[in-house]
Order: sequence, then structure tokens, then C-alpha cells
Amino acid sequence: MVEIIVAPNAGFCFGVKRAVKLAEESSSFTRKGVRVYTLGPIIHNPQEVRRLASKGVKPLEGEELKEGDAIIIRSHGIPPDKERELRKRGLRVIDATCPYVKAVHEAVCKLSEEGYFIVLVGEKNHPEVIGTLGYLRECGGEGIVVESLEDLKEAFKYEKVGVVSQTTQSEKFFKEVVGELALWVKELKVINTICNATSVRQEDVYRIAPEVDVMIIIGGKNSGNTRRLYNISKSLNPNSYHIETAEELDPSWFEGVKKVGITAGASTPDWIIESVRGKIEEICRELSYCS
Repeated sequence: MVEIIVAPNAGFCFGVKRAVKLAEESSSFTRKGVRVYTLGPIIHNPQEVRRLASKGVKPLEGEELKEGDAIIIRSHGIPPDKERELRKRGLRVIDATCPYVKAVHEAVCKLSEEGYFIVLVGEKNHPEVIGTLGYLRECGGEGIVVESLEDLKEAFKYEKVGVVSQTTQSEKFFKEVVGELALWVKELKVINTICNATSVRQEDVYRIAPEVDVMIIIGGKNSGNTRRLYNISKSLNPNSYHIETAEELDPSWFEGVKKVGITAGASTPDWIIESVRGKIEEICRELSYCS
């Protein structure tokens, strides 16, 4: 029978667990006639978002908010001016921003106050990055978002550069950015804001992917941290596959395999991980594809 190795750190991180818990608790408002919305998907996992919607906690999609409605700020956070606007409208605001994301907000303000031009390593259109840029503006700071080393050219004009990161960024790329800046900038200050949950998930992949015949990475296709796990895995094991649910598993992937590795992004609930594991066992048992 096939051996299935599930990464010890797969699935929900602290910030996601907290956000989901707040959303579940907020669902009780619906019994009192209060409408409950999240400002965008509360986490980057469509299946979990649908599960919460079944409890009455839905992403805001064009509805007109009214005084007394409850709005949940998702785990990625939002710009401070946007939060103030929501509160001024008489909405019941529930802040589910991950504490580690809030630490990035504090870091950009601290560096800005010290006179540093900010380099934020991250995805330009990611909601966490958009929120962090809002805090940077609030602090009166200047900076850029860096998705590739090419983006760094603007930063070379400044003598003092401070570096922070989107919490779910690749450690490898973060090191590359810091190394490149160190060659060109007179004064460099680095605050590593990559969440430990991201680091340990990436370390799991570096350890497991080379040792298995097939590596399955579970998580939303819109999840940046899951895509990075997949990219790392693919570089180590060509038989790596990114799926959202067990239904996407292809039995041909497991023909003749002896070891299968499974990991999942920080927004992937345990119930999906278990369903994928069970489906792999079923495929191997019923179709006799695995060794």
C-alpha cells in the first residue's frame, strides 16, 4: 500500500484560525436580523468561504451596506482610511486582520519615521500589500513593492533603504532582494516580517518533496502562499500538483508510486486535507495503481 506523508505544518495558520473563528462567532448576529459580510474573501480558500457563507457570513459583492450591518475585515487587513470610512458609516466593524500582518504595518511606519525609503517584498495586487501601502501613506512614508529584482532600480536612488516583506513571501526571494540591495545601498535596515507559519510550511516542502514519488499541494488557486509552496515543490519534484479539492486528483498520477507527500497552504482547512488523503487511499485501493 502507498505511504502517505502529510506535512506536519500543513493547513491553517494562527491568523487564519483566528479569522475563521471570528467569522463563525459573528454568524450569531444573523439570528438577530443583522447582515454579516466580509470585505472580500476572508481567507484565500473558496471552499471555506462557501462554508462560512452557508452560515450567513458572505463576502460583500455589490450589496449596499446599511447602518448596523456587520462587516469583517479579512485576515489580510485593509488601509486605515478604509477602516475609518466603514466605522463612520455606523457599521459594526470586526477586525480579523492577522496580528502578523499588523506587525508589517508597524514595521513600515517605524522605518519611515527613521527616514528610510521602504522596499516591500510582495505581490503588488495582493490585499495584504494594498493594506500595508495604506499604512505607509498614513505614516507619510515613501516606498515601492518589489515582485522581481528588476523592480529594485527605484530603490537604488536612496541612501537609506528599509526592507519588509509580505508575510507569505518566499524566503529565497526575500534573501535575494536583501542581497542585491546590500550591494547598492549605503544604509540598509531589514525587518524580516515573513510569518513563521510561512517559513515552516516551506521548510516542510524542501524536506518532503525530494523524498516522495508524488507531491500534492492543496489550497486555493488564489492563495499566494500555496502557489509558492507549489513552485518550490515543482523545482524539487516534477510530479508536483496544485489542487483545491479531492475531486481534482487524477488517478494516473499515482500509478506505481510508493510514497505520496501532501502539504497545504495556510488557508486550507483540515477537512479538505483529510478528504484528499482519503481519496488518494481510495484510488490506490480500488484501482491498484499504487505499489
